[in-house]
Amino acid sequence: MEERMAELISALTPDEKMTLLTGINIWQTLPVKRLDIPSVVVSDGPHGLRQVRLDDEGKELDTLPALCFPTSCAMSATWNRELVSKGARALGEITGAAGVDILLGPGVNIKRTPLCGRNFEYYSEDPFLAGELGKEYIKGVQSAHVGTSLKHFAANSQEFDRFQISSEIDERTLREIYLPAFEKAVKEADPWTVMCAYNRLNGVYCSENGYLLRTILREEWGFDGIVISDWWAVHERSLALKASLELAMPYTDDYLPQLKESLEKGSLTEEELDDAVARLLTFILKAADSRSRRAVSTDEAAHREIILASSREAMTLLKNEDSLLPLKPGRKQKILVVGTNAEKPRIQGGGSSEVNYGKIESSLEVLKDIIEPEGEIEYIPGYVYERGMIQIDKLNLVMAAARQADSVIIFAGDNVSSETEARDRESIRLPLSMERLIEQTAGINSHTAVVLQSGSAVDMSSWIGGVKSVLFAWYAGEGSGRAAAEVLTGLVNPSGKTAETFPLRLEDTPAYSSYPGNGFTAPYDEGLFVGYRHYDSKNKDVLFPFGHGLSYTEFTYSALKVKPNTGDSPFPVEVSCRIRNGGSQPGKEIVQLYVRDWESRVSRPFQELKGFEKIFLKKGEEKEVTFMLNERAFSYYSTVFRDWHWETGEFEIRLGSSSRDIRLTESVFLTNKKDLS
Repeated sequence: MEERMAELISALTPDEKMTLLTGINIWQTLPVKRLDIPSVVVSDGPHGLRQVRLDDEGKELDTLPALCFPTSCAMSATWNRELVSKGARALGEITGAAGVDILLGPGVNIKRTPLCGRNFEYYSEDPFLAGELGKEYIKGVQSAHVGTSLKHFAANSQEFDRFQISSEIDERTLREIYLPAFEKAVKEADPWTVMCAYNRLNGVYCSENGYLLRTILREEWGFDGIVISDWWAVHERSLALKASLELAMPYTDDYLPQLKESLEKGSLTEEELDDAVARLLTFILKAADSRSRRAVSTDEAAHREIILASSREAMTLLKNEDSLLPLKPGRKQKILVVGTNAEKPRIQGGGSSEVNYGKIESSLEVLKDIIEPEGEIEYIPGYVYERGMIQIDKLNLVMAAARQADSVIIFAGDNVSSETEARDRESIRLPLSMERLIEQTAGINSHTAVVLQSGSAVDMSSWIGGVKSVLFAWYAGEGSGRAAAEVLTGLVNPSGKTAETFPLRLEDTPAYSSYPGNGFTAPYDEGLFVGYRHYDSKNKDVLFPFGHGLSYTEFTYSALKVKPNTGDSPFPVEVSCRIRNGGSQPGKEIVQLYVRDWESRVSRPFQELKGFEKIFLKKGEEKEVTFMLNERAFSYYSTVFRDWHWETGEFEIRLGSSSRDIRLTESVFLTNKKDLS
């Protein structure tokens, strides 16, 4: 390979080298036919192949139909590594069979605020969970011999003014919150490419940030792939190249003249140019060599089964007073279904990830199949989406029907343009008219459940006290309609849990006072205290805590054991416990492990997630769950040592069903011999 690379670089003209470093159009790299250097094709993801059809001049015509998988917010609610990997493998097969080399995803940015319009594309407010799921996604796609693009590197946690705003983050917060998901994915999954973010980081555009792209990504983490720009994220091409950004996308007329001028002036050296071309060519040849090993056709039926399985596990039961759910099929009952989302489910957000999917099952039709003919389903749309707004329709009919119904299911969600790329949400409340629809319906019929379709946390404070049950459906892809209906009727036992905290109100969120910044900078004043780290450390009430989700069965925890290693190092620390299904039906539980540092020289959050496992238990079954905790699980980033450091002292191991539902605790004293030297 090295000999081949040297020959190619020697044979390329300076103009060819510089032109190679940008796209030939919006989706492809430049081929050099005389040297048998092929073009590489990329396409949007991450929850479906958004393949754009181009005309002969490279202009976009339309988007080809594709399967819509659950979005990242829904997949994070599954907390299921295996499902993430299976779905990603299917996406890789689809991508390869379509002649695409790189699927642009996953996004592992941290959900700093629920206002971020792109939160549905991201996994969590917690870097450990985001890193674990992002890693599995990359492994899954790349197992099908198709590359991924880990994005958006880094600190892209708002869409507002994303092209200019500077995320101002101290070093420790950057290392502990905003980089670990990227670090885990790079070190443990080896993505083919990493995509830089639009924003600045501490004053420097991410596309030109040598500390981020070269020092951290390449030198510290050992990344050997290429860095690709987000589309039109490069401002000065030579500065980006010197920072270690190999591929600027898409093609623009400015890049070649900029590189030529820099080369002539000496601010860019031939060695730097050749090094970048060598990395890019290595990537291009790797992609080309992989093509012969990809699927030539796909099993759509099998892929739809994976989508449905993922949609089912994403369904998150947030509230269920008096066991209103599940509904009981096979008996005489009248159920009122309200909301156009029951008939036309919202299954994804907007922007570059939006998939052109076909006809899908609705919750309404599946509910009718399950409940009727023994029971009766009455459906009233209740509202319509018009010109980006929600208009309540025929409220008097809803109220009259609610009086006659045994129970009411309201399908709710914000307007279709509220969660999308390039724009943040203006509020985390539902539109006022929809809140009133829920309030008034629940005021007439106390047996009311709400199914919410959204990509991030929703403020339910105005109406949640009046409803018995809330099922959060997220944006769960093509299986969303059936999955919600099956959970509502008990055919599926819900097992999803929140991967972000649901606050009581927006004003309670830790970034509230500093988001979205002053037009120049966005100061991350809350530091480490993002999401549950803030709420738990402040003992602040929330609507639903991180890691929360109910089941139709009951799980008990017992027999916690904590065993440090007995060698020179106490790591790994082995933690085990037993989980029993003591309820009336089979179900899945997500066991969460948090670590608390009882006393530290530096400020640390009250507790931090360091492990999780999802297990299936039959009625009455009991299983042991084991975790192996390495040194990093107990460490903070020391700005003195410029490295990860853990202190001698007492740590508490906390196992539970959510961050606020800790079932078992045990303390362990760990000795760091470096502290004694």
